Amino acid sequence: MFNLKKSGVPAIFILLLFVLTAGCGNKESAQPPQQTVTDGMGHQVNLPAEPKKIIASYLEDPLLALGIKPVAQWSVKGGNVQEYLRSQLEGIPAIPSNLPPETVLSFNPDLIILRPEAAAQESQYEQYAKIAPTFVLSKEDADDYKKTIMKMAELLNKKEEAKKALDVYDRKAKESKDSLRKALGDKKVAVLWLTKKTFYVVNGNVSSGAVLYGDLGLNKPNLLNSLPDSKANWVPVSLEKLAELDADYLFLVNYDKGQAGNLEEDLWRNIPAVKNGHVYEIPSTSSWLYNGVIAAEKIVDDVTKALRP
Repeated sequence: MFNLKKSGVPAIFILLLFVLTAGCGNKESAQPPQQTVTDGMGHQVNLPAEPKKIIASYLEDPLLALGIKPVAQWSVKGGNVQEYLRSQLEGIPAIPSNLPPETVLSFNPDLIILRPEAAAQESQYEQYAKIAPTFVLSKEDADDYKKTIMKMAELLNKKEEAKKALDVYDRKAKESKDSLRKALGDKKVAVLWLTKKTFYVVNGNVSSGAVLYGDLGLNKPNLLNSLPDSKANWVPVSLEKLAELDADYLFLVNYDKGQAGNLEEDLWRNIPAVKNGHVYEIPSTSSWLYNGVIAAEKIVDDVTKALRP
């Protein structure tokens, strides 16, 4: 037994040493422990306790909603980024959408989160996993923007932030849903994307389709029910097939603005929404092609502004 009296060291200093040691121990134990989780491809992933440098390509929307900025942001065609997130990602360098491993390495990430299509091949995953712990979302989580943010919140210890973001969005969506139901009744609404003279109709379960038909409860046109099941967010449809579109209101994301072609065809002009002047053109820089809470909120604003009296 250590004897304070015989040691010759003032008792107060010994007690102070004990207090400091205990404090250090409590501080260390307060650090969130590293956790091992199973990702959507079945990999066991050791997540860092507090990642500081995250690459989550094409998942920047949920990451920002959780209050986290990535070290690099998704881009295509020489640096074109998700414009609707530009102000929130100001100053964040771009990374090509195909995520070249050498470019990923240059950012020295301590965590990589991927959508399933970004790690479709095991060899791709192995390259990323050598750089940093790499978690691949399941297709089920990746296809549902609410499940996406909840899964990412689970990985990043941000569940409260995710709940708050979803609660705010759900309140906004419900208010708009109630007002739109009164204004539109049983009228039908469609969303089309026109690019390179090809029309695409939104899958009713993802992207802007999930917002319009799920969150806002708007009625789908018959065309969506007659198309074959597709794993894609946007399904190509011929102009002849589009002539069957019985939509009363139509939102058009037009990448071909200023080009002659499909919008001058009689088949297009005979669609009820077109005939009655109920076509609302959405800028190609909008959030309508993307998944995420921030994107969904902007879509709700656009729909409400266009359709509510």
